[in-house]
Amino acid sequence: MDVVQNFREYRAKMNEIILAEDNLFFKRFYNLDSRTYEDGALSAQVKEMLGLVASLVLRCDDCVKYHIEKCHELKVDRKQFFEILSVANLVGGSIVIPHTRRAVEYWDLLDAKK
Repeated sequence: MDVVQNFREYRAKMNEIILAEDNLFFKRFYNLDSRTYEDGALSAQVKEMLGLVASLVLRCDDCVKYHIEKCHELKVDRKQFFEILSVANLVGGSIVIPHTRRAVEYWDLLDAKK
């Protein structure tokens, strides 16, 4: 099973279904989400790192995968990735460890796809 491809396809399919409803809230929320991670006073890379920390602390595996992919695309390296994980575990505590395991596994899957 291709975990990475399945995640990407499912996310794209469901986002398309949600946005096809033409609901003003979701249109605005998705737009705000996309625009927030653009370069500004902070680089897109730093914002994705922050998003990854928040997602780990909030324990949202889908969000973690998404932000890992974006960090990977934006050339975050493995040492930086582990520092991100360190911050998330310090802030979130031991409850974040299972999500950290899955995060490392997903990072490695992305590395293997290179």
